[in-house]
Amino acid sequence: MKALHIITGLGTGGAEQQLRLLVGHLPVQSDVVTLTNPGPVAEGLVADGVRVVHLGMTGNRDLAALPRLVGVVRQGRYDLVHTHLYRACLYGRIAARLAGVRAVVATEHSLGDSQMEGRRLTAGVRALYLAGERLGRTTVAVSATVADRLERWGVPGRRIEIVPNGIDLARFRFDPVRRLHTRRRLGLPDEAYVVGGIGRLTPGKRFDVLIRALARLPADCRLLLVGGGPEESALRAVAREAGVADRVLFTGERPYAPDGSPGPDLPSLTSAMDVLASPSPEEAFGLAVVEALAAGLPVRYASCPAVEDLPPAAAPDARRVRGGPAEYARALAATHTAGPGPRTAPDAARHYCVTRSAARLMDVYTAAVAGGIPPTRSPQGVSSP
Repeated sequence: MKALHIITGLGTGGAEQQLRLLVGHLPVQSDVVTLTNPGPVAEGLVADGVRVVHLGMTGNRDLAALPRLVGVVRQGRYDLVHTHLYRACLYGRIAARLAGVRAVVATEHSLGDSQMEGRRLTAGVRALYLAGERLGRTTVAVSATVADRLERWGVPGRRIEIVPNGIDLARFRFDPVRRLHTRRRLGLPDEAYVVGGIGRLTPGKRFDVLIRALARLPADCRLLLVGGGPEESALRAVAREAGVADRVLFTGERPYAPDGSPGPDLPSLTSAMDVLASPSPEEAFGLAVVEALAAGLPVRYASCPAVEDLPPAAAPDARRVRGGPAEYARALAATHTAGPGPRTAPDAARHYCVTRSAARLMDVYTAAVAGGIPPTRSPQGVSSP
């Protein structure tokens, strides 16, 4: 089987890095088209031996990009086209149809109740999404929560398949030597209690809550924010206003694996943390939470379908926190007082091993090419162990 993945951009984001991880575990020949911003993940894919084409799209209404995309699909003689993220799903589905490819799969990575990829869910956005969705064969939801949202939108249930995001368990396994080295590299004291936050620095992630919570925590506590985005300047201002600017460290966007750029990679940063806090109230999956669990971290979160879709015993130290800075400060202070745990991955992290997600996605691919329906799996979209 030969597959083409079409994605809006290849910067260092969760969906982008998830694409690279899955491509490396799928037993098919895969090429990738990025509509915009080749970015670090494109470089990583090329290093992995994957052909990457940059379409050079200039904006959402750059219709001249469509015939170029149709040409790429036709020339590649692909059996299947797999689209990722809103703009790529719209243009990619149209291009696949025009090129004669009927096996079209789209993954919905970040559909919330009120927004998608940071854009507000207006009636127009929903109508355009549904019009494009009809051109595909299967829409993949990364969690049962997203599948429910898609059905409420009007996507027929028979067209939805649940394939959770996958994680590389070995890469995120806690390493005490890596922890010590990373802390020293970042200038974090060995004895500091480090609260981590991972994600795009946007208003919806509510990292300002963590900064204000930090001001209520003991002086040995630090906040390590991993990610880039438009809110960085505003968050730095919040830190100065709260009097904790010297206790908040911004790392910028970090890759999953060393890529030659300065600074540690994401797994090294999770090893350096003592707890992961995720105050975002609206998540499609909660990849940062699951990766933190794989590193053996306790987690305090506002929304995480990946955890909420499983029995509570699967992630005993992942707990929901409702509220703002005061509530997060209390929850984080309690983890500080409790002291370090064993740093072993719970069942929830092992449940989302990337090899299982890749196997489930292959079922979807096979059925899409054959024009059938994938075999039914567990509610979480993967086989039982």
